[in-house]
Amino acid sequence: MALKRMNTIQVILLMLAMYTAPASWAQNFITVASTTSTEQSGLFKHLLPAYEKKTGVQVRVVALGTGQALDMARRGDADVVFVHARSAEEKFIAEGYGVKRLPVMYNDFVLIGPKSDPAKIAGGKDILDALRKVKAAEAPFVSRGDRSGTHMAELDLWKLAGVDIAADKGPWYRDTGQGMGPALNTASSMNGYILADRGTWISFKNRGDLTILVEGDKRLFNQYGVILVNPEKHGHVKKELGQAFIDWVVSPDGQKAIADYKIGGEQLFFPNANDKGA
Repeated sequence: MALKRMNTIQVILLMLAMYTAPASWAQNFITVASTTSTEQSGLFKHLLPAYEKKTGVQVRVVALGTGQALDMARRGDADVVFVHARSAEEKFIAEGYGVKRLPVMYNDFVLIGPKSDPAKIAGGKDILDALRKVKAAEAPFVSRGDRSGTHMAELDLWKLAGVDIAADKGPWYRDTGQGMGPALNTASSMNGYILADRGTWISFKNRGDLTILVEGDKRLFNQYGVILVNPEKHGHVKKELGQAFIDWVVSPDGQKAIADYKIGGEQLFFPNANDKGA
């Protein structure tokens, strides 16, 4: 009888577990709205397994352009944003949608182009001079055109170069409205120039005749930040779980994991959470 009673109890407990576990499991995740560069470079595939193993919390990444990622968070469809356009991030916080912006890591942008280099910019260190030459040659140029951090940086650089790209672009300038990887594929197929983040470029396989032509200008610096979506704006935001992820990303363990991510021995991102001015 004791054995039978024990089996009955076990069955009841098992049935209760089956009915209740999915509800709890369903809550044990956060949604991070991020950029295509962090996803397409492979960084999240490197980072997240370690975090999920440590905490048991699943991180679901939605990779969009920075502008779209911030809009997603404004709607309350994300718990955390992990992006790279500081002015847009600060505007997001000023509007009350984010709690606090923390620096995470940096790399840089590079100007990619065909080895034939019709604009004759190879080896230059001045990105503004290079863009002027691309415009003067009306050489094929591929733009993300998607309000991403990279697209915002590109538009700022055209403006600094004295080029009104909205008025001056012609058939030579191709708006793709795509993420970094697809835009690089377009540039490869066209033998065109393109501004890319170094991380995605390093991980990009379909290079064709493309190569880095301009790099090293301080104006190509590319900083990433992380922000908790304000739970006072959206009460369903998972404040504790989201903050725990942010705390890990800027912790020594998270920063080391970022630094350890390499492809072919080349480091893609450089942690700088301790640089409060970044």
